[in-house]
Amino acid sequence: MNETKAQFEWKDGAIQVDADVVASGLGIDSARLRNEMRNGKVTSLCESGIDQDSGRHRLTFFSESRRFRLVVDDKGQILQRSTINFDGKPLPASVRRPGG
Repeated sequence: MNETKAQFEWKDGAIQVDADVVASGLGIDSARLRNEMRNGKVTSLCESGIDQDSGRHRLTFFSESRRFRLVVDDKGQILQRSTINFDGKPLPASVRRPGG
């Protein structure tokens, strides 16, 4: 996967991310991702930067035991990506908070 090119787009004021990118970050396949999003088992949070972080957006995806985060810019580039894996244990509430 080429991480210098973002695999997302803006549509109707919202960011749409390629399911393969999110599924990979959460360690599941795309079909399971879509199913778990429909069932509320995978949720997401989008935060837009202000001041020195203006033009950046933090996209966070939560599954039962993983948190996957992308930091992207307005130009369509992934600036940072990270995954926290709790190896099947539920994510602590502190990991689910904005900015956490």
